[in-house]
Amino acid sequence: METNIDNQQLIVSEKMKKMFGHIDYKHPPELCPVRDVMSVASDQWSTLILLWLAYFPVLRFNKLKKYVYGISNKILSQRLKALEADGYVVRMAYAEVPVRVEYNLTQFGKDYVEKLLELTEWMHENSPKVMANRARYGLRSPSQH
Repeated sequence: METNIDNQQLIVSEKMKKMFGHIDYKHPPELCPVRDVMSVASDQWSTLILLWLAYFPVLRFNKLKKYVYGISNKILSQRLKALEADGYVVRMAYAEVPVRVEYNLTQFGKDYVEKLLELTEWMHENSPKVMANRARYGLRSPSQH
């Protein structure tokens, strides 16, 4: 008799086969969609930028910098440009003095955030376990280094 856990494991196994089962390890593909897309949309800063833009539908640069605590102007600018280039974010500049620039999510960005929320909720719920495991292992949190 199969259980829900057995079914879930089977589903995960099938998805993994679909994702990696066709790869010739002696001649790996030049482009890895997972690595290529994840490198832009899932670094620590981009994740926070996307989540804040989902919470506040429109944000200006300085407000976004305030919410994404610890990010420099240079990195925020770089991450916003990369997210815009990939289609997650749209930048609107208004011809005012001084120029007003606003950022918001595209529909593509909103769709991604829906998926990202599942992961961030899991992280939030499991953060105490990770911290306890690090403490047992003798490591501090990366933010404490």
